[in-house]
Amino acid sequence: MTKPKKPFSLAQRQAIWAYIFLLVPLTFFLVIRLYPAFDALRLSLLDFRSPLKPAPFIGLDNFKELLEDSVFHKALWNTLLYTLIGVPAQLALGLGIAMLLSSINRAKGFLRAVYFAPYITPIVASAWVWQWLLNKNFGPVNAIMIGLGLPAQPFLQSPDQALFAATALVVWQQLGFQIVIFIAGLEGVPRIYYEAAALDGANPWQRFRFITLPLLNATIVFSIVVATNGFLQLFTQIANLNPTDKGGPLDSTLTVALYIYRQGFDSSRFGYASAITVVLFIIILLFTILQLTVLRKRVDY
Repeated sequence: MTKPKKPFSLAQRQAIWAYIFLLVPLTFFLVIRLYPAFDALRLSLLDFRSPLKPAPFIGLDNFKELLEDSVFHKALWNTLLYTLIGVPAQLALGLGIAMLLSSINRAKGFLRAVYFAPYITPIVASAWVWQWLLNKNFGPVNAIMIGLGLPAQPFLQSPDQALFAATALVVWQQLGFQIVIFIAGLEGVPRIYYEAAALDGANPWQRFRFITLPLLNATIVFSIVVATNGFLQLFTQIANLNPTDKGGPLDSTLTVALYIYRQGFDSSRFGYASAITVVLFIIILLFTILQLTVLRKRVDY
């Protein structure tokens, strides 16, 4: 005579349902994220130009071509410049504005919404508005400069100014996210530390240097990693700032992600585009590991 099976306990049922619900995002991650990543590595070893034609195996030839591709070198340098300029600017402005918003009581919610609005605005719309603002012939920015007696500037039409103008767009568009993150971090810092420091005679800079920054370390590291990954993968803003010459003028705003698009969909060189994707993935991975290793510190008071 077989013994009747014992029903699952409440904890076991909860665990089973937890695994079932976790299976959905795990499947999405495997299919949408991991599979394309590994498939890009496979395609990077092929001369893949069309799914209707055979793709011969060429080994590392695509990666060897990258070493001699001056346009790729330009795109890589531009991407690093975007990151080196944009990330510090984004973090400094985000933290500064977050501290100002945390120090006021009136209209705090309204001001938070105003600063966050560009982040939820469609990127394409933001890029087109920015293009209109900086237009040399009828843009409001140049109109103000002319009114002040200054010469009109080409901005997005100048190879020397376009990258900085594009960086300003990305910083402005992503600033609201950084402000929200820093406000959350600042609200997690116990006020008692500031009160004790004030009683000991610490000035505002000393309170910022020895209390705010150390206790915001985890928030700062998160913000740096997110901002760096965003700048290294810049695409939509740059592609729409100059729709007739993506990455122009003279490739002065070209990014690695945009170059991948151009090689894959404009030139139908999907194998070569996949090789660039693999290189970009390695760069992002190395940046992330380096930042998490160097910047992350444990602080206790």
